[in-house]
Amino acid sequence: MADLSLDELCVNTIRTLSIDAVQKANSGHPGLPLGAAPMAYVLWTHFLKHNPSNPHWFDRDRFVLSAGHGSMLLYSLLHLTGYDLTLEQIKDFRQWGSMTPGHPERGVTPGVEVTTGPLGQGFANGVGMAIAESYLSDRYNRPDFKVIDHFIYGIVSDGDLMEGIASEAASLAGHLGLGKLIYLYDNNHITLSAETRLAFSENCAQRFEAYGWHVQSVEDGNDLDAIYQAIHRAREESAKPSLILVKTHIGFGSPHKQDTFEAHGSPLGEEEVKLTKQNLGWPQEPPFYIPQETLQHFRQAVEAGKIAEAEWEAVFDAYEKKYPQPAQELYELMGNELPDNWDKNIPVFPVDAKGVSTRVAGGKVLNAIAGKLPSIIGGSADLDPSTFTTLIGLGSFEDPKKNSGKVQGAVEGGWGYSGRNIAFGIREHAMGAVCNGLSAHGAIIPFSATFLTFSDYMRPSIRLAALMKLQVVFVFTHDSIALGEDGPTHQSVEHVAALRAIPDLNVIRPCDANETAAAWKIAIESRDRPTVLVLTRQNVPTLDRDKFSSADNLRKGGYILADAPNGKPDLILMATGSEVSLIVAARDKLSEKGIKARAVSMPCLEVFDAQSPEYRDSVLLPSVTRRLSVEAGISQGWHKYVGDKGAIIAIDHFGASAPGPVVMKEFGFTVENVCKQALALMGPGT
Repeated sequence: MADLSLDELCVNTIRTLSIDAVQKANSGHPGLPLGAAPMAYVLWTHFLKHNPSNPHWFDRDRFVLSAGHGSMLLYSLLHLTGYDLTLEQIKDFRQWGSMTPGHPERGVTPGVEVTTGPLGQGFANGVGMAIAESYLSDRYNRPDFKVIDHFIYGIVSDGDLMEGIASEAASLAGHLGLGKLIYLYDNNHITLSAETRLAFSENCAQRFEAYGWHVQSVEDGNDLDAIYQAIHRAREESAKPSLILVKTHIGFGSPHKQDTFEAHGSPLGEEEVKLTKQNLGWPQEPPFYIPQETLQHFRQAVEAGKIAEAEWEAVFDAYEKKYPQPAQELYELMGNELPDNWDKNIPVFPVDAKGVSTRVAGGKVLNAIAGKLPSIIGGSADLDPSTFTTLIGLGSFEDPKKNSGKVQGAVEGGWGYSGRNIAFGIREHAMGAVCNGLSAHGAIIPFSATFLTFSDYMRPSIRLAALMKLQVVFVFTHDSIALGEDGPTHQSVEHVAALRAIPDLNVIRPCDANETAAAWKIAIESRDRPTVLVLTRQNVPTLDRDKFSSADNLRKGGYILADAPNGKPDLILMATGSEVSLIVAARDKLSEKGIKARAVSMPCLEVFDAQSPEYRDSVLLPSVTRRLSVEAGISQGWHKYVGDKGAIIAIDHFGASAPGPVVMKEFGFTVENVCKQALALMGPGT
């Protein structure tokens, strides 16, 4: 082996572990690890505060590989620095049941903070983490105690910066002055299919300066000292997030594939791996070779991490003695605990035939909960007056360096980083992923809000929240054609069904104010999954729960709201949201005709499906085949509940611009039509 310095040995160890794993799997992305290894090495050995023995230490720095296709770079670093990721797992890259999947996955691999790969998502996740750090440090630190004090680092790629979600997130981060956020840009000018100049010629440095970022450039991605100095300067810049443009060579060392798109997403090939190792002065055998001095150097992170955590624990102990109340509050947040009586102030809504919209009810419930839970922060996509998600009296999360006092708007400013209302702006793409980052950081229960029709903008983030099992509450109001005059561009039709198609996501469409309260309770208690709350613009009656079943039965997803005499119905009516009031009224009218109907509220199909077969059959009696479902959305998904002999009232087309009650009537969402369809199911003569 050539006479290499220790630094060169370490960098090339990362490189060769990565290309060996990709080659053995015959699948993967060798180009990024070969090119970005030097910057990753400098960051992980000189700056990153972490404890490989305890990946969940709360005051660790967070590292996000937004360019998740380069996952072997991260896996190599995790193994070398002493995380519970063995060399056998490295050798098992991309194989069934391994801890080294093709893209990094939170919860699968120790040390992986967020699931990345869909480009731009990790970039926005890091912004959320930086918001969390700023909020918690501003709320809990004291002049003599910095119990929350860590950085969020990331490696981002050309592809990340091309995605619109990154632009939205970068704009927000610059506006908020998130100085603890530092990204290294792997500026190699190559994407999967070509050189970037075919599609991407903007001046990224000027672009990020315009966003309000601190921007530096490193002209040689192999210059370890220049990278070190750039990261050091970025850490010193506390008023702005930082982007360091590092000019690298994709597939560095590969004689035939360096600086070509062929190095991006395919193994180098056995012969090219040999030639690359030869170029790097590396032995051909054995594969997955790790020099002992390299391993010793990397593994210093284990002891350093234990010491760093122990020192932090000592500081926290002293902090707890001097400031017991905030210490106890922070301890509960870090431990993902809900305080006693957190739901004590949730209102019980009185019976009201005129009722209230579930968006208004949701706002009242959210504020009652937020007063007890300092972990709740969030905001809307500039729709606070319409979504009713303002946390009243809890301030606006904003850059205190720019804070000039009260700001006119639905959310009044003036609280700096301790404010709990985030003005996301009109940035739904980023909002969802930022909330994922807030949740992944820990000690935060984030919420976002916008109109249901704009959930399409957020779908990738919602999907990743479910994949990561993150607790995020996605509030969507204006839930159907009933919103009226804004017309089909804003009237949701297919969106609820589309959200229900995402695994491990609870989609709850409550029927009245008290079901909305129950829905929020479930959202707060669901620590291992995201929740979607689908809420109305229009008023809906608040049901008399002395006459009807308790709204807390929402916990079962679907329940008997009102039954037929002796529990023996001729017909089962089922609905969600605002349409539940239709089946309740229809049940009464059908009773006048001697037809015994059971009314079933089905606010959350996912939770209902998770109940025992016995419970599901007790609600939807197998012996009763006359079934009618009513929901102001597409019919998709309801056939499994109504069966072959049932019927569906739905809207399998776009809506129309007119007042909401008119639209609902014209498309058949009336008590009269429910009765008509029910009678048709009963057959001639009824």
